[in-house]
Amino acid sequence: MNVQSHIVDLPTPTGLMRTYVHRPAGEGRYPALLFYSEIFQQTGPIERAARLMAGHGFAVLVPEVFHELNPIGTVLGYDDAGRDKGNADKSAKDVQGYDTDNRAMIDFVKNQEWCTGDIGAMGFCIGGHLAFRAALQPEVKATACFYATDLHTKIIPNKPGQHSMDRLSDIKGELLMVWGKQDPHIPAAGRAEVYAKLSSTNIKFTWHEFNGQHAFMRDEGDRYDPQLALLGYQLAVQLFSRTLR
Repeated sequence: MNVQSHIVDLPTPTGLMRTYVHRPAGEGRYPALLFYSEIFQQTGPIERAARLMAGHGFAVLVPEVFHELNPIGTVLGYDDAGRDKGNADKSAKDVQGYDTDNRAMIDFVKNQEWCTGDIGAMGFCIGGHLAFRAALQPEVKATACFYATDLHTKIIPNKPGQHSMDRLSDIKGELLMVWGKQDPHIPAAGRAEVYAKLSSTNIKFTWHEFNGQHAFMRDEGDRYDPQLALLGYQLAVQLFSRTLR
C-alpha cells in the first residue's frame, strides 16, 4: 500500500498536541494505531516505522509525547543533549497527562471516516511504556510494547495507585511484550518482575526476549538489528491483523 501523511493538532487538557497521521493512500477505512515514540519524539526512524505499519493497512497516529514541555514540532537528536532533554521531560510529565493524551486521540479517530473504530497501540522504549499505558483505555483491543522502559521502576511521576503496573485490572485487550536480553535499561530482574505481575492476572499476553540491545528496532545507530526488527514488525502486524480486523 502507498501511504499518505498529514498533521493534526489535537486539544488536550495540557495544551495542543501535534499528532502525525500516516495511513493508506486513497479511499478506505482502517484500524487505528496509537504509535508512541522514544523520548526523542517523531525522529526519522520513528516516522519510517509508523509509515511501515501504515503500509500494512493501519491508520497510525504519532503524538508528540512531551507536547506540554516543548514547542510544537520539536524533534530531539540522538545525542547526549537530546537524551538529557528527553529524560528530563520524562521525569517532568505526570503520567496522567498521557491518559488525557490517549483520550484525545481515541476521540479523534472514532470520528474519522477513514477509521473503522478499532484501536490498537504500539511503541518503543518509553513509547513501549506509553503504549502499555494506552492499553488501560477500554477501546484499545491490542498493544505491542517494544522494550518498554520504567514499567518496573517509579521514574515516571505518578500519584499513589497511578503507576501503570498498579492498574492491570483496567487492561481488557491483548498484549505483545518484546524485550532485548542485552538491554541495560530493563535488566533481567526487571523483566521478571513485569512477567510475574502479568502472569498473576487474566490478561492475554505473549512474551518474547531476543538477543538484542536497547533500541534494536531503531534503523539508525550501532544497536540496530535488521533481522530482529523485521521479526518484531511481523509479530506486531500479526497481532493487529488478528485483533483489529
